[in-house]
Amino acid sequence: MTAPDPDGLLAEQLLRLTRRVHRIQKRHLERGGLGITPAQSRLLRTLAHYGSPPRMSDLAERLEVVPRAVTTLVDGLEAAGMVRRAQDPANRRVIRIELTDEGRGALRELRGARRLAAEEILAPLTDAQRAQLGGLLDTLIDGPAPGRDTGVS
Repeated sequence: MTAPDPDGLLAEQLLRLTRRVHRIQKRHLERGGLGITPAQSRLLRTLAHYGSPPRMSDLAERLEVVPRAVTTLVDGLEAAGMVRRAQDPANRRVIRIELTDEGRGALRELRGARRLAAEEILAPLTDAQRAQLGGLLDTLIDGPAPGRDTGVS
């Protein structure tokens, strides 16, 4: 008989959690009636973080996807009037992606939907547990902070 694999059990819990989080976020997005997919939502949020309109390749790099995937997402968002392609004034061969007023409005609605989804997901946790979870997630995303005890000797 083999001993239980604690990392395997943890991996399964993480997979179940990410599937649950995705379902809840998708449900809240659908309730908003924007007709935006989670991937399009991510592109809009990423686009909003740029100080000036990025190139498609910049978005692909930031989103860690192939450029063709960004093209497909931009096509859908452009058809919905949320983004537009614009020529770079310094180099006419370069196309930049800009948020439209409709895209900025959609972002406000998306933020509300994400907030509601987060409230639903975190509802079972106390404030102290939420703070602890936040710290653990920071460690998983960014690695241990300098000087922070990781509990590993």
